[in-house]
Amino acid sequence: MIQVLIIEDDPMVAELNKRYLERIQGYTIVAMASNVKDALEAIQKHSIDLILLDIFMPGKNGLELLMQILNSGKAIDVIVISAASDMQSIRRALRYGAVDYLIKPFEYERFQNALEGYKEDRRFMENKDRLSQEELDKHLFYRDMGSPSAPTSELPKGLTRNTMARIWDDLQARGKPFTAEEVAISCGISRVSIQKYLYFFSYLEILTSETNYGSVGRPVTRYRVNEEKIHKIQGYL
Repeated sequence: MIQVLIIEDDPMVAELNKRYLERIQGYTIVAMASNVKDALEAIQKHSIDLILLDIFMPGKNGLELLMQILNSGKAIDVIVISAASDMQSIRRALRYGAVDYLIKPFEYERFQNALEGYKEDRRFMENKDRLSQEELDKHLFYRDMGSPSAPTSELPKGLTRNTMARIWDDLQARGKPFTAEEVAISCGISRVSIQKYLYFFSYLEILTSETNYGSVGRPVTRYRVNEEKIHKIQGYL
């Protein structure tokens, strides 16, 4: 279970955050605090994995606490939940290590996305000793896209419909498994760019992949078109 400390000086908001968190599996609230002093005592007393942190509080503010946590080297992650929407506060929070930033008032769905995303990141990192660039890129891509069960007609940043249609035409003409490099050469597009589209097609489940870890050289991933799922691309072309 992920151990959580809620730091919020407004009792109503603190209770709302508590109820929201209790609806999400994998989390347990070990303490609640309304100021930095009480928060520091809770951090010393409990094993804390994650802090839901307000910025505006009596005495020291949340950003000062965030900087203290950063300087202490403690393995505690922070999601800021604040009415502060100015760029200076947001930049400072992210620079001091906040893993997400929610601006009050927010919908439960945004809160849920933040906590589910954090939980998935922890699970991913804890199960790996080392990562290849491709594994990390895939994880970040899928995290930003959300769940394939809730499709959207919007493309991820950096992808265009014209290029997607061009690549998709190339893939449909292939009768056997292929690599990103082969598609890049065929389409005259960089391998890095091709890989982004292949990740997206995999997200839509219209591609399946298999990675071959040979004894010599780097692993090779080969893709194959999943004929049962190709209808999912129609809304994006």
